[in-house]
Amino acid sequence: MSGPERPLRAAVLGAGSWGTTFAAVMADAGCAVTVWGRDAATVDEIVAEGRNSAYLPGVQLPAGVTATTDPRAALAGADVVAVAVPSQRARAVLGPLADALEPHAVVVSLMKGVELDTDQRMSEVVAQSLRIDADRVAVLSGPNLAREIAERQPTATVVASTSDATARLVARACASGYFRPYTNPDVVGVELCGAVKNVIALAVGISQGRGMGYNTMATVITRGLVEITRLGLALGADAATFPGLAGMGDLMATCASPDSRNHTLGVHVGRGMSLDEALAATGGTAEGVKSSRSVLELATSLGVDMPITSAVVRVLHEGLPVDAMAGLLLARPHKAEGVLPVEV
Repeated sequence: MSGPERPLRAAVLGAGSWGTTFAAVMADAGCAVTVWGRDAATVDEIVAEGRNSAYLPGVQLPAGVTATTDPRAALAGADVVAVAVPSQRARAVLGPLADALEPHAVVVSLMKGVELDTDQRMSEVVAQSLRIDADRVAVLSGPNLAREIAERQPTATVVASTSDATARLVARACASGYFRPYTNPDVVGVELCGAVKNVIALAVGISQGRGMGYNTMATVITRGLVEITRLGLALGADAATFPGLAGMGDLMATCASPDSRNHTLGVHVGRGMSLDEALAATGGTAEGVKSSRSVLELATSLGVDMPITSAVVRVLHEGLPVDAMAGLLLARPHKAEGVLPVEV
């Protein structure tokens, strides 16, 4: 009979709201967790007071969380490494750390985006930058708004990896009484859901900033899911992923919650702010702003039509007036509703 499993050691690269929250989740699951952050004041506060007031005001972190400004110290001995840095900076952060990763460690991407210039998903960026095989990489996505999880409100998530053993190890590292991970082999589908839902949330926010109501919100969310599905199927994803937690679940939470930075930024733009003003007013990283362009580039390269994503790109980056956005979408040719690629 085998003995009890030894406690896992974990590292989190990124001391923002989601990285700090996931560190707390893993500590509550029994892991010893070290967070790496660039800001010395944030790190000192985590170590001395068990708080990260800049990103999670009022939240007390579990005793199992500590922090450092030295990424190599954070990675030393870690069985599971969670990456929670802005997606467009991931390659620059991870590349110099490839030789610091433990030979047995698995890496889970908490990032939601597609890399500009390469159009690569974050799991691909992680594997390349750290020089590890894809079966040592997992991605995590679901209806996971950081603030609610930091307050230990119940939620579920999806851990996807091409390796069942990797997915199960990550699930073990984060399973607790309030955080329920499900495993899934569909890395492509889960990852695209996480990236594109931010773009759809921007569109919902823009519409609400213009005073539009729930009919519009439901329309954008539903047709947004069609766009995500269309792109995923073109890349070989499993159709069953999209109505699940990583697809519709995450999309609903991100599009509806005022805690979603992408939704909030969209509201600011809808109310007349410039993109720079909206970014400043929102605070933190709204991944959909940059990912909207890379998602559209990826879709275009595959010949996939994504009208909502295209409209968001035109408003945020090409000067399309906000009031022209609805007309642009509603003027599309009439067709039967459907979810199959030949119909959408």
